[in-house]
This record gives sequence, C-alpha cells and structure tokens, in this order.
Amino acid sequence: MTTKTEPPAVDRSKLSTPTGDAKRRARRRGIRSEVGLFAKLGHLALAVWAVIVIAPILWTFLASFKNTTEIFSSPWTLPGELRWENWGRAWTEARVGRYFFNSVIVVAAGTFGTMLLGSMAAYVLARYRFVGNRLIYYVFVSGLAFPVFLALVPLFFVVNNLGLLGTHTGLVLVYIAYSLPFTIFFLAAFFKTLPTSVAEAGMIDGCGHTRLFFQVMLPMAKPGIISVGIFNIIGQWAQYQLPLVLLPGGTEDKWVLTQGIAEISTNAGYEADWAGLFAALSMAILPMIIVYAIFQRQIQSGLTAGAVK
Repeated sequence: MTTKTEPPAVDRSKLSTPTGDAKRRARRRGIRSEVGLFAKLGHLALAVWAVIVIAPILWTFLASFKNTTEIFSSPWTLPGELRWENWGRAWTEARVGRYFFNSVIVVAAGTFGTMLLGSMAAYVLARYRFVGNRLIYYVFVSGLAFPVFLALVPLFFVVNNLGLLGTHTGLVLVYIAYSLPFTIFFLAAFFKTLPTSVAEAGMIDGCGHTRLFFQVMLPMAKPGIISVGIFNIIGQWAQYQLPLVLLPGGTEDKWVLTQGIAEISTNAGYEADWAGLFAALSMAILPMIIVYAIFQRQIQSGLTAGAVK
C-alpha cells in the first residue's frame, strides 16, 4: 500500500528575488516620472493658454485709460493716468449705456425662458418613458450640429412675418430657440443622475408631476441649472449675428452691446475714439468675468455631477 506524500510548502517570500523587486521598483519609478513629465507639460500648456487669454483682456483694459497718442505710440506701457472720462464718454456719447441696458434685458429674458423651458423638457425626456421619447430628444440635440448662419435668411422672414422684426421680443424668442439644444442635452444627462427614490417618495407624499418637478427635482438639479445658465448668459451676451439680422438699421434704440461696439469701431474711420472703444469693450467684458468668478465653484460642481451617472 502506497502512501501519498504532500508536496513541501513553498515559501512565497522566496519567490520575490532581489532582482525582481528592483525591476518592479524601477518600473514604478519610470511610471511616476512619466506621469510627472506629463503633469509638467500640462501645467505648461495651461500657463501658455492663460497668457494667450488674459493678455488681450488686460491690454484692452489698460488701453481704455489711455489717449489715442499713448495707444499708438506706447501700446505696451501703462497709461500715464487713469482717464475715467474715456469710460464716461463711451457710456454717454457713444450710447454704450443704452446698449448695455438693452443687452441686460434681452439676455435676462432669454436666459430665463431658456432655463425654464429647457429644464422642463429635459426632465420629461430624462425621467419619463413614452412613444417618441428618443426621437424628440434627438431632434433637439440635432440643433447642436446646425450652424446658426445657415438659418439667418429664413429666420429673418419668419420673424418679419410674425411682426416681431426689430423688437426685443423677437430677439428673445430666437435666443431661446437657439439655446435650447445645448440646455436640453446637458440637463437631460444631469436629471438622469438624480435618485429615483426621492421622486418616488414625493409621489407617495401626494406630489403631482408639476409640484414634484418644481419643488423637489429642480432644487436638486441646482448645480446643473447654474452651470448651463452661466453658459447661456455668456453665449447670448456675446451674440452678434442674430441681433445684426433681427435688429436692423432704424432700430438703433433697441440695439444690444455688440452692435453698439461694432458701430463705434467703424463709425469714424481714422478719427475713431479708440480710447472710448476700448472702454466700451471693457464694459462688455467685465460683467461676464465677474459672473464667472462668482459662480465658478457652482459651474465646476455642476459639470462634474452631470458627467457621471
């Protein structure tokens, strides 16, 4: 009768030879060095990008305090004095104050309408299942691939036939339609990340669909709402093509800021008020910088929360 002998136990600690450990440590050091190299290259690229973006804005702001001689003779030096009269002249004589007020009205109404309609549509498309759901969603999203300038001519005739050409109402409606695709695309993905249990608890407590949306789900989507809202404000504030077509000549009192600045830059040829022009540009740039600086954390949290389901 033969007896089976158990194989001797293997000491796994002996399997890791000094040579193997050294190779693994060298490999880890190589990976860390590669990661560190790419991180440094990324920081360098971000620094270059920051200079490219910040330098023109800073130059414009400094030029708004110079006179025409300083702008052309010493463009890279600091202004001799702070000439606030350039800003006052642009605000009153160049009617930038009026254009600024018009822009605030149009952008405020356009952003409010966009966020209201876009959030409701995105919520329904994200949380409810019905026939044609995906088709409607893709129709909205397809608007992202449609260049605005291709629709300028038919848009002009549509707004004109509605009797809204040369009015802020017509421009606001077009802003809303222009901004809805991106708003629905972003918020639909964001609403999908919200917990279903909260919605079910609200329905059990007696909330109807409308109350559930406005009192429960919309507050939970606040980070995404703020993020998309800021992007819409910046996009509508800087819009030039649509106001140029929908607020034609003869309606100067209703022009927005971009039209007013373009008029200043082309109005007087070589005798243009360059200091006033740069002051007007600074007035157009500063509000968006301030808005972004105030809501920077909300924008980042909204983008991060909506990126992962």
